[in-house]
Amino acid sequence: MTEHLYQLDSYVREFDSVITATDGQSVALERTAFYPGGGGQPGDVGMLTWDGGSARVVKVKRQGADLWHALDGEPPPQGTLVRGALDWDHRYRLMRTHTALHVLCGVVWRDYGASVTGGNMEPLKGRMDFEFETMRKELVAEIETSVNAEIVKGHDVRTAILPREEAFQIPDLIRTKINLLPPQIQEVRTVEIVDLDLQADGGTHVANTNEIGLVRVVNYKSKGAINKRIYIELEPDA
Repeated sequence: MTEHLYQLDSYVREFDSVITATDGQSVALERTAFYPGGGGQPGDVGMLTWDGGSARVVKVKRQGADLWHALDGEPPPQGTLVRGALDWDHRYRLMRTHTALHVLCGVVWRDYGASVTGGNMEPLKGRMDFEFETMRKELVAEIETSVNAEIVKGHDVRTAILPREEAFQIPDLIRTKINLLPPQIQEVRTVEIVDLDLQADGGTHVANTNEIGLVRVVNYKSKGAINKRIYIELEPDA
């Protein structure tokens, strides 16, 4: 079973581990900081190095209790000690973007009571769908102003892993229109933007909203009678 280092510390950039299994050009590791993707956040990429060789990690995927790392070259055998290094620029931009989307979600939930119906992101840009009946330019501008006002307050961002029963006692923990957590998941990871937002989430985030930088709402669209999409972009540097 792979230990997921990113779950409680999104800032682990490099780590040592052991290959526990190989399958073609993919390896399972004893522990990893590579996020496999999920919840609209793309997976990490980076490098694995070992005595006498190295290969780029091009994709990470879950398979049972393990995380498998697809490489662009032949891996060493099972039992080899390796050092992993994330493409940190790629990861950190996704962390900023993901937390920005949570700020957006928190503002929209607090001010308008709208549930999330979907979302996706790439480094420095993303979109989120909400259950709004109508959306207009003035409302979007209002949301953008509120999002940036919350960002500059410097809310701390905290993660925790709770037993499922305890987690589900938290009001409004699941913000998506449909609960996407399968019943077999007995531990729930939560991400809290202190004094703004708390929800179940498996992705990686910055430690404080000050790290996000300015957020611009660059577009909005109607995707159905009660489904409206908001697009955001972030500055390259916070």
